[in-house]
Amino acid sequence: MPSMELCTNQAALMASGSLSLVGFTSFPCLKTATFPKFIRNRSFGVTKASVSVEPKVAVIRIGTRGRYFIYLFIIVKDSPLALAQAHETRDELMALHPELSEEGAIKIVIIKTTGDKILSQPLADIGGKGLFTKEIDEALINSEIDIAVHSMKDVPTYLPEKTILPCNLQREDVRDAFISLSAASLNELPAGSVIGTASLRRKSQILHRYPSLDAVVGNISLSQEVALKEFLYIVVLENFRGNVQTRLRKLNEGVVQATLLALAGLKRLNMTEHVTNILSIDDMLPAVAQGAIGIACRSNDEKMADYLASLNHEETRLAVACERAFLETLDGSCRTPIAGYASKDENGDCVFKGLVASPDGTRVLETSRKGPYALQDMILMGKDAGQELLSQAGPGFFDR
Repeated sequence: MPSMELCTNQAALMASGSLSLVGFTSFPCLKTATFPKFIRNRSFGVTKASVSVEPKVAVIRIGTRGRYFIYLFIIVKDSPLALAQAHETRDELMALHPELSEEGAIKIVIIKTTGDKILSQPLADIGGKGLFTKEIDEALINSEIDIAVHSMKDVPTYLPEKTILPCNLQREDVRDAFISLSAASLNELPAGSVIGTASLRRKSQILHRYPSLDAVVGNISLSQEVALKEFLYIVVLENFRGNVQTRLRKLNEGVVQATLLALAGLKRLNMTEHVTNILSIDDMLPAVAQGAIGIACRSNDEKMADYLASLNHEETRLAVACERAFLETLDGSCRTPIAGYASKDENGDCVFKGLVASPDGTRVLETSRKGPYALQDMILMGKDAGQELLSQAGPGFFDR
């Protein structure tokens, strides 16, 4: 076992900037350390460490969101999903462009975002999902980074001036995963169970699809009704925020009896062993752009735009454009339960499904469209679907 003095010296070198953390093999004091699974399963940089050597200037600086904590002298990210997505981007760039596979050619820059700092309040109360992208966009505009990697479901329907988002990586599975230690599915949850979610979209669809207790309560006396409400209702716990690991810990501690998470994130983190059941699209329509990664660059940076063009998955880009046109038409926010999904059918056509709901789930309005799988046609489908649901909803619909 290496001495503590050696570990301390390595930590000091890293902190001073003269030692670059590349993989755990560069640190003998870390070979025998026990790390969380999400650290053990991933590579955290280049492949060598160098002491007192001037580092190579990165060709591409990738910006991603995150917070920091110290774990055995290593600065690692407390938002591993965002880092996994940055690594996916880096790996694809390196595979397609030999010059980017050289040591130091790509640097991942972790940026603290307001959305990651404030976890005690619902997103809607502190400014909405744009809080996960604001600081990264500012770093991009200020040339502190060259490209910005986002979860597309976190990206507002408008883009900041001087930036473009020309690239979507191939989309992961869009479905939601049900995770529970006490039930095999949502409809098997024991009476009185608490479901943890930070998503109004999930909450409203759950409450809409499982209204049976309301029917029972309506046919009994007041005293029985009070008893049933206390002991039989399934409760949806709002503001269940935090990263995947935090939410799973709360589940294991019994804070909630079940939670729903995006299957795409669990796959990217190699954590699908926690999944109890995968919900179908019909049971839980996904969030707009769920499972899609978007990569932005400055509008005047042709070199980065060319790199991103080589990564773009056009089928995903078009589907995301359709869904975001639907969301933009509805002027959706974090206070609005909205879901939308565009996909290609067996004939190569686009099939779009959209949904808006009252927050309490008492009303859910749904629509669908089918048409050519082409950008302008799909944008028009998304807008038209949004206009239909707006007219059906009427004033005050989202105030329930």
